[in-house]
Amino acid sequence: MKNLKFAILGCGHIATKMAAAVKTLENQGKGVECYAVASRNLEKATAFAKEYGFEKAYGSYEALAADSAIGLIYIATPHSHHHEFAKLCIEHGRNILVEKAFTANAKLAAEVISLAHDKGVFLCEAMWTRFLPALETIRNWIRDGRIGRVETVEADFSMKLSDRGRMHDPALAGGALLDIGIYSLTFADLFLGTRETPDGNIVRNEIASMDCKCIKFKTGVDATDWMNLTYENGQKAYLKTSMVSPTHNEGVIYGTAGQIRVQNLNDMVKLELYDDAGNVVETIEPTRLCNCYEYEVLACKEAIENPAQFRHEICDGSIDNCSNSRALSNVAHSIVWERPEMTHAKTMEFMTLMDKIREQFGVRYPFEE
Repeated sequence: MKNLKFAILGCGHIATKMAAAVKTLENQGKGVECYAVASRNLEKATAFAKEYGFEKAYGSYEALAADSAIGLIYIATPHSHHHEFAKLCIEHGRNILVEKAFTANAKLAAEVISLAHDKGVFLCEAMWTRFLPALETIRNWIRDGRIGRVETVEADFSMKLSDRGRMHDPALAGGALLDIGIYSLTFADLFLGTRETPDGNIVRNEIASMDCKCIKFKTGVDATDWMNLTYENGQKAYLKTSMVSPTHNEGVIYGTAGQIRVQNLNDMVKLELYDDAGNVVETIEPTRLCNCYEYEVLACKEAIENPAQFRHEICDGSIDNCSNSRALSNVAHSIVWERPEMTHAKTMEFMTLMDKIREQFGVRYPFEE
């Protein structure tokens, strides 16, 4: 099977991390090839391509999107521009991996997802945490009853990012929430987002109520956020994120018989299992191929190479599975091509949730007015 020709749209900070991961996969013979990069500045793209060993450099995003040899484009621009460039790539029939946050709001996300369904291309949000092998260790501890019944999750992802101009800029959808707060929300969702019904089915555990507050920059975007969520089954999440506080990156899952502490809740560098007396009974430091961006790339590669396994049909533009729609008449059909770790429905759920949180914050972006 041919290598997946990987391309990066945008040559900023996050793109360097993805480039390093893809180069590692290429060097290890994992079937991924560093193929092309694009910037609005050809000199910048050329320098980036040379540094990370990509074959081609483009001085426009349109030229990259038009390259039919590309197997997957990673969109690495500020999230204020994900909507525009995702649609550009989809219109050219390209498969895309879009850096989180997927777009600036749910309305823009829905447009991108709908277009991907219409065009039948592969689409995934690059929430790398959901693809980590370390997740299975934590889930096994919980399934095995090592901490009893899960009751509460705490998460704090804070780091000083206020020196980055885009983080202050409302026009670039700046603020802590979309950039790093999404990690605290994701950590809670991973372990509280589903519940078991009395008949043994696993269903979505809806958020019943939330109390969200923030401290803002003078520009009007959020600098430090607190998000307290109560789920319909009574479980609670106490979440914080800040781009002005000292670095603190930890998630804790509290159960009736112990707790699990995760150092670096975004890439899970260390997992600690505690008993109910507060003693550490097991510690795991998960191995990694590179910087953990590689796992979402490999997942996308699998989906692209095995479309029959990762495609399903929907009707009426809904993002819910509608596998029986063939029996219906006069119904519009579309193809959803996605990964189960980060479905289009989950992307919409999160974009809608963050819209609601920003509403409680009183934060809006100028392009939303």
